[in-house]
Parts: sequence; structure tokens; C-alpha cells
Amino acid sequence: MPSVKIKKHAPENDMTPFVDVAFLILSFFMLATKFKPEEPVEVTTPNSVSSQALPEKDAFMVSIDKGGRVFVSMDNPQSRQLLIENLNQTRNLGLGPAEIKNFINAPSVGVPFSQLKGLLSLDQEEQSTKDLFKKQPGIPCSDTTGGELYYWIRDALVAYSGKKLNLLIKADNDAKYPDFKNVLNAFKKNDQNKFLLVTAPEDAPAGSALYVTRQKQIQSGK
Repeated sequence: MPSVKIKKHAPENDMTPFVDVAFLILSFFMLATKFKPEEPVEVTTPNSVSSQALPEKDAFMVSIDKGGRVFVSMDNPQSRQLLIENLNQTRNLGLGPAEIKNFINAPSVGVPFSQLKGLLSLDQEEQSTKDLFKKQPGIPCSDTTGGELYYWIRDALVAYSGKKLNLLIKADNDAKYPDFKNVLNAFKKNDQNKFLLVTAPEDAPAGSALYVTRQKQIQSGK
């Protein structure tokens, strides 16, 4: 009696569970990852060699573009709220809740106090456009008192009262010295003589003490 041949079929794998897991992982990273926002102010910084890393939080940064315009930004949303509320009260800016909320979400600001309410009355999308940043004249600070920048720094320090605030200056490579000096005047008027300069990092020269230290750190996996 002839034997019955069993038809062979290729094994089938149901990939649906794997696809579901892949999409869950992808959704998690999309929701949990915080992307670095695009820099609204174009600043090309000079190169430097430094052993000190820039702080990633609790920072108040003053940016100077190549045209000498001055912008300010702060990373912590709660501190930004305290800063703008202080300024609103001390400088009589007349900002409402919606405008204060817009400031909290704004990447940076570079207008005189007289124009701040008009800027913050725009919706968030309009505020973030590069064209709008090109039209901002910058925060006035062209005198020995530090101008209006003095008040921004003063109230930033008030917002961080009792805590350490990292003060940063980010100046364009083509910025003129008088513009940089005016910013320094605003810091000095607030009795702030310590700050960090934001530059483009480069490797330490081969054979230097810093180069040797970095090589040891790389070899040790630190």
C-alpha cells in the first residue's frame, strides 16, 4: 500500500505582535525625547579650547549677533515666569496672562520694553519665525548703566534667589567690542563679574596638558 505523502508548507510567522511592539517603542521615544529647538538668533561663535563644559540647565544667556543686537533667553520655564512677572510689575509693562504665557514659551526675546507687549501678543507660531527675529531691534544696552538689559539680568537673579544661576554670554565672531562692552556694563551694574562665554569647542593641541588629560579620560571610558 503506497504511503500518503504529507504536503510540506513553509512555516508562517505572524508579525503583527512585533509590529505593534515596534510602534509602541517608536511612539514612546517620539513623546519622551526632547529635541533641541532651532536657534532663532544666528550667532557664529569663535573657537576655543576649554576643559569646562557649559551648563545645560539653570542658565540665563545673553546673545549678541554680528549686528550688535542683544537677545536674552532662559532655560527654566518656572524661572522664566518669575522673571517676566517681576519685570511686568517693576517696569509697568501691562502684560496680561496670555502674554506672560507666550513669554514662557518664547525661545528668546530681543525688543525694548515698549515693544514687548506687542511682540508677546502674537501667537506662538508667529513669534518663532526667523523673519520676526530679523525684525527685532535688540534689547537696548548702549550706555554705561547697561540700559534695559540691566533690568533683565537683575530680575533673572531675583527669579533665582537662593539658587545658583549660570550667566552666559554668546557673542558672534563679528560682533564689535563696544557692543560686547555694553553687555558687560549691564552685568557689572548687577555686581556680576563671573560669567561663561559660549564658544565653538575645538580639540586641545596635541601634547598639551589638557590633551593628555582628555586622552586618559577617553581611555578610561569617562
